[in-house]
Amino acid sequence: MAELKKPQQSQTPAGPAVREPDALYQNGRLAGRVVAYEVDEAGKEVRFDLIENTDDLLLADEFDFQNYNLIVRKVGYATKVARESPHKGRILRGVVAEILSYREH
Repeated sequence: MAELKKPQQSQTPAGPAVREPDALYQNGRLAGRVVAYEVDEAGKEVRFDLIENTDDLLLADEFDFQNYNLIVRKVGYATKVARESPHKGRILRGVVAEILSYREH
C-alpha cells in the first residue's frame, strides 16, 4: 500500500495567482483543505484520506488539486462538525477522485 502524502506548505508569498498545495479549488474559489492523499497515476485517480472545510465543494462538479483536474467518484464517509470545533464545516473521508486532466502552472 502506498504511503499517504501530506501537502507541503508553500514557500512563496500568497498572491492572486498562487494556489495553496493543500487546497481544493472549484470555479476559482477555495473549496476544501486536504490533510492526506495519495496519487495513483496508473489508475488515473487521487485518493484523499481526509478533506476538511468542504461546505463549498460541489461533489458532482470538477475541481482542481495541485496540477490535477478531478471529479469525485466515491466518498467513504461525510460528516458535519460543530461550529465550535477548530475545523468547521463538512469533512470527507475516503474520497476517490478521477484524474480528468492536468493543469499547467
